[in-house]
Amino acid sequence: MENKNYELGSIVTMKKAHPCGTNEWEIVRLGADIKIKCLNCGRVVMIPRIEFNKKLKKVIKCEESV
Repeated sequence: MENKNYELGSIVTMKKAHPCGTNEWEIVRLGADIKIKCLNCGRVVMIPRIEFNKKLKKVIKCEESV
C-alpha cells in the first residue's frame, strides 16, 4: 500500500467529487480524525483518518513546515 504524505495546509484530491462539483480539499486539522475544507464552497467535513486514507486520490500541494 502506498503511503501518501500530507500535512496541515496540504491541498488534496479525493476520489469522489463533492456535490458542489469539485474534488479538491484543504486539510484544516490532523489527528485521529481529519478535518478538510472544500476549496469551492467552503464546506468543512471531518472524517476518520482510515476513511480519509482510503478516499484520498493524490496530494496536489504539500505545505512545507520550517
